[in-house]
Amino acid sequence: MSDTTRHDLHDAVIIGGGPAGLAAALMLGRTHRDVVVLDSGTYRNDPTDAMHNVLGFDGVAPAEFRGAAHRTLAAYDTVELRRATAHDVAPLDPASPADGFVVRTDDGDVAARRLLLATGVRDELPPTPGLERLFGTVAAHCPYCHGHEFSGTPVAILGAGPHAPRVAGLVERIATRVVVLADGGDVDPQVRAALDARGVAVRPEKVLRLEPLTLPGGHPGARAVLDGAAAEELGGIMVAPTLHQAAPFAARLGLELRESGCVAVDAMARTSMPGVLAAGDLAHTADFPMPVSSVTAAMAAGQLAAASIDADLLAAPR
Repeated sequence: MSDTTRHDLHDAVIIGGGPAGLAAALMLGRTHRDVVVLDSGTYRNDPTDAMHNVLGFDGVAPAEFRGAAHRTLAAYDTVELRRATAHDVAPLDPASPADGFVVRTDDGDVAARRLLLATGVRDELPPTPGLERLFGTVAAHCPYCHGHEFSGTPVAILGAGPHAPRVAGLVERIATRVVVLADGGDVDPQVRAALDARGVAVRPEKVLRLEPLTLPGGHPGARAVLDGAAAEELGGIMVAPTLHQAAPFAARLGLELRESGCVAVDAMARTSMPGVLAAGDLAHTADFPMPVSSVTAAMAAGQLAAASIDADLLAAPR
């Protein structure tokens, strides 16, 4: 792309059409920055039928939220929302990344002065048979986002890792009973002591499979079939997925990652490479012990990233 001139460059290209990318596009559009949003049409919250804990959109389908965002962005002439999958990204000049980037898509190349990664993460679920079918409805990873929907039913925590006592504390006011399914694994004595202190039962048996179930009153649920023991009938299951980058671009650009597997960013969404920002649940600041997986937090991060892009472009040579 050596023949690309400054006049060919957009101000910014955003890879990812989720809450972070859309919020960043709105912020930049309001200052009339020339922005292209590349939206692959696949999203982390595809498995769920409704998102929660978002003011004005609680209980609304994710597609309805995105539709509202698209209608909002349509009012800004400098924002282009392009349905295209990005395949690769690279600096226009490897010796000077801040000069701009080119993104190769199935709809042609897009070159821009600044790059925002908002591609999210992918959830790798425990290999429990039947879990994937339930994930996003009866099974969830975030008590703040989905715990209320399990109200008045027994709730299980799948796995007895260090997270189990905290999750138990978050759902104990929601559930009629909390049980930890250790799934045949060892339980750390400190974890067991913390669970015992909360009165949380621990089932040590291997979980053979999870089956869809309708509880009394029509509440959707699941039956946990245990090896050699009575099954558990549940209204909700909390799981702890392993997170992976949903796209390969952080690795291809050589961006610094944190132990969580998420892109290391500072408070203003800047990555380890000049000119590249990251926002949403693929990014992780040192101020938090874990990445924040929340629609509202992703939108806020997108706004911060957009402000960083705008400030950086203002300071750059014309």
